[in-house]
Amino acid sequence: MQTTDVDVAAAAIANGEFVVYPTETVYGLGADALDSAAVERVFEAKERDRDKPVSLAVESVAAAATYTEPTDRERAFMDAFLPGPVTVLVQRGERVPDVLTAGRERVGVRVPDHDLALTLLDAADTPVTATSANVSGKPSARRIADVHAPIREAAAVVLDGGETPGGGSTVVDPSTGEIHRRGPLADDIEAWLAEH
Repeated sequence: MQTTDVDVAAAAIANGEFVVYPTETVYGLGADALDSAAVERVFEAKERDRDKPVSLAVESVAAAATYTEPTDRERAFMDAFLPGPVTVLVQRGERVPDVLTAGRERVGVRVPDHDLALTLLDAADTPVTATSANVSGKPSARRIADVHAPIREAAAVVLDGGETPGGGSTVVDPSTGEIHRRGPLADDIEAWLAEH
């Protein structure tokens, strides 16, 4: 179902289903990130290898700290760059399931800089998976029409936010100072890491 009704999408997430939602980069697949079965459905829809972790999205840095265990430096980094097109790797909390992180102890955290996404995350009242709404290895979708048909059809709700800017988030581990994937703000992030 294609809609702009955030409450319908949030209800689908609460029912263990997944939705397609817009971000400040591309369209993402959102399911309850704390529900192992829901996360499995995301992996299946994307045809994603189970050894590749998926990030989680929350509506604020404060919310992220509820589900993760950031150090003081990581929290300062998150305060500096979130919301925004940045994925921050931090220690996962005990409620974050193994399937989401592919068994790793760290999880990617996103706070998207997109009003509709933030409204959805607030309404869902749980962390939501943050992974592009595409079959693994295929191009990411900037428009609803670009989302691969099998994913559109499997999604309980497609939340229409118009065309997104595109690109991918910059993936950073502030604990090591390593940028795993360069994207927006990478130069600013490098400068911050060098100074802190």
